[in-house]
Amino acid sequence: MSEKIAIVIPVYNEAGAIGDVIEDVRAHGYTSIVVVDDGSDDDSFYIAAAYDVVALRHKINRGKGAAVKTGIMAANLLDVDVVVTMDGDGQHDPADIAPLIQPILDNTSDVVLGSRLLNKEEMPFVKVIANSFGNFFTWLLYGILVSDSQSGYRAYSRYAALIIDTKADKYEYDSKVIREIKNNRLRYTEVPVQTLYTEYSMQKKNKQGFVNGLITLYRMVWKMIA
Repeated sequence: MSEKIAIVIPVYNEAGAIGDVIEDVRAHGYTSIVVVDDGSDDDSFYIAAAYDVVALRHKINRGKGAAVKTGIMAANLLDVDVVVTMDGDGQHDPADIAPLIQPILDNTSDVVLGSRLLNKEEMPFVKVIANSFGNFFTWLLYGILVSDSQSGYRAYSRYAALIIDTKADKYEYDSKVIREIKNNRLRYTEVPVQTLYTEYSMQKKNKQGFVNGLITLYRMVWKMIA
């Protein structure tokens, strides 16, 4: 089954984690792995390439959304049935891939959203509040209320992976997938996922924070009225 599943991992300066992430994904039986380095300043690309995965690289830092889109395009060329996107910092547990892809394998959903808020006792309170605001504004702008609009841990059927076109390169990509679900009348569901808050991931400088959240909201609103 795993040869029909592609795991897409966007990375930006994740040299300290990407090797372990790849090994962990493989340990759970998934061998089709696409790593997209988004113009890192470190050795993320070379470390990923050493693991004999499909390793791609943006020459400049374009944004998380751009890296995810590049990865999904590459996964589509592999002729897989399901594309899973996950972060490259080790916060996502590969054990959650199985429940993420099951609704697609059962043909009951086109998109499965991994939700940290369905398991929020593991999430710091500040992040719960921040994600709740993100959910509210995503609903306000796009008309679908989900429990974790900012999660990057998701699964897409081949049809959804081909049809979704967010036209977003930055962090607003995750929210605009919700818009695409509505506009294309895709079936979706949410499943709880764990978040592994390691010292490494919590100290990252390029993670989505309060300021980046405001910038993301600005981009979402501006592109609706521009």
